[in-house]
Amino acid sequence: MAASLMKVLRTSQRMLTSLDQAPKALATTQQQGLHLSRPAQGTLTIPERLQHVPEAENPGFFESVEYFFHKACVIAEDTLIDENMKSVRASREDKVKKAHGILKIIEPCAHILEVNFPVLRDDGNYEMIQGFRAQHSHHRTPCKGGIRYSMDVCADEVKALAALMTYKCACVDVPFGGGKAGLRINPKEYSENELEKITRRFALELAKKGFLGPSIDVPAPDMGTGEREMAWIADTYANTIGYTNMNASACVTGKPINQGGIHGRTSATGRGVFHGIDNFIGEAKYMAMVGQSPGWGGKTYIVQGFGNVGLHTCRYLTRAGATCVGIAEWDGSIYNPDGIDPKALEDYLLENGSIVGFPGAEPYTGENIMYEKCDILVPAAMEKAINKDNADRIQASIIAEAANGPVTPAADKILQDKGVLVIPDMYINAGGVTVSYFEWLKNINHVSYGRLTFKYERESNAHLLESVQNSLEKRFGRVGGPIPVTPSEEFDRRMSGASEKDIVHSGLDYSMERTARNMMNTAIKMDLGLDIRTAAYINSVTKIFT
Repeated sequence: MAASLMKVLRTSQRMLTSLDQAPKALATTQQQGLHLSRPAQGTLTIPERLQHVPEAENPGFFESVEYFFHKACVIAEDTLIDENMKSVRASREDKVKKAHGILKIIEPCAHILEVNFPVLRDDGNYEMIQGFRAQHSHHRTPCKGGIRYSMDVCADEVKALAALMTYKCACVDVPFGGGKAGLRINPKEYSENELEKITRRFALELAKKGFLGPSIDVPAPDMGTGEREMAWIADTYANTIGYTNMNASACVTGKPINQGGIHGRTSATGRGVFHGIDNFIGEAKYMAMVGQSPGWGGKTYIVQGFGNVGLHTCRYLTRAGATCVGIAEWDGSIYNPDGIDPKALEDYLLENGSIVGFPGAEPYTGENIMYEKCDILVPAAMEKAINKDNADRIQASIIAEAANGPVTPAADKILQDKGVLVIPDMYINAGGVTVSYFEWLKNINHVSYGRLTFKYERESNAHLLESVQNSLEKRFGRVGGPIPVTPSEEFDRRMSGASEKDIVHSGLDYSMERTARNMMNTAIKMDLGLDIRTAAYINSVTKIFT
C-alpha cells in the first residue's frame, strides 16, 4: 500500500514539473521559429508617405502603384513567411527580416534614364526632345515594356508603368522584368520623316546606355507608336550596336510580320481584354455579386478610347454577343442605345480621321459618356480617368481596365463599396505582353510556330481518315464501291495543324484563363470579395518573392 502511494506521489510530482516547464518550452519554441498552429501577426504596414493615397483626389501614378503593392504585402506577409519560406532553416524573426528585405528590393525602380537630344525639323528649325526609359526590376531579364509618345510623359509616369509591367508579367507568368519608355512629344505634330529621325535617335541613345537589346531590354508599341516605329528601332539596333548579334531582331516586339513580327500581335491587347472579361462574366458567383446574369447575352458596354486597344476590344465583345452603346474619343463621343457597328466605325475612322459625325450613332451631348448606364465599362485611354470625384457616378456593373491605371485607389474603394467588379489592368491588358513574349521567342528560335510540324500533322490526319475508311469497309464490305470518308470543312482546314495565328490565340486564351483562375482562388483564400486587384498583386508579389 505504501509502495503504491509513493508511486502516485512520484507521478504527480512529474506532472507538476512538466506543467511548470511548459511555458518555458513554448517560449523556446517561439524563439527557435518553429511553426505553431496559429501564425504570428504580420508587422508590415502601409508606409506613412503613402497613407494619404486611398483618399487622395489626384495621387501620383507611381504612388498609386506603390500603394497597391504595399496593400498586397500587408495581407500576404504571414503567408510569404510561414508558407513560402517554410524550407528556410532559420528562426521566424530572421525569416521576417529576410522577407522584409526581399520586399524592399522588389518595390523601387532599379534604373531610370533621361535623355535630351536635338532634332532638325522639316522647316529648318531645331527642337530638343526629352525621353525616358525606366527599368523597374531585373529579377527576370530582359526588361519588357512599351514606348509611348505623349505630352504627358514624365519620370513618374514611366516609373509607375515600369513597376506595373513587373507585376503584370509575373501575374500572367511571362518571364520578363518590367520596363517602360516615353518621348514627350505629340506625334500628330510631326511629319513621318521627323518621327523616323526622332525614333532612330532615341533607339541609339537607349542602346548606348544598355537600355536596348534582346537580352537586356525589349520595348514594344504603346500609346502613339506602332509597327512602323518598332521596325525603325529594330533596324537601327541591327545596323549599329547589334550588327554582330544574330538575335538583333528580338530587341523589340510588335514589329511588322515581314520583319520578324508575329501574327495576332496587333490585336493581342484587345483580344486579351475580351478573354479577361469572358473569364469573369461566365462565373455565376461573381455575376451574382454584381447583380448580373452569367454570359454575354443582353450585355451592353461603353468604351473610352477607340485606339488600337479599344477598337479590337469592340470587335471581340460584339462578336461574343454584347452590344456597344457608346464610344468616347479625345475629340468627341457617340451614343446609340440600339448598338454601334465596330467595323463600320473603324472604316469611318480610317476615312475621316475621327469618330465624330459617324452616321451609325448620335453625337453625345451629355457631361461624360462614362456616366451612362451600361453593364460593362472599358476605359482604354489614359490613367486616372475614374477618380474620387466621379467614381460614384459610374453606373456600370463591371469595369475592365484596358488602359494602365485608369482607376485611382480612392475610386477603387468607392466602386468596391458600390458592388462593382473592377478587373485590374495588370491582368486584363496583359494580352499585349503575352503575345510579345511569343514574338520574342520566335525571334530567338529563328523559326515560326508550326513550321516544323505542318506536313507531318497533315499526313497523320490523312492516315487517320484512311484508317477509318478501311475499318468501315472491313465491317460493312465494299458492295456498291468504296466508302469515302470526307473531312468536314472545319476539319479539312485544321488538318495541317495549327497555324501561327492559331497557336498565338490558343496560348493567349490559356494564359488569361489560368491567370483568372489563380486570382479567383487567391481572392477566396484571402477573403477579398470583389477586390481582384489585391489578389492579382498578391499573386505577382508571391511569384517574384520566391
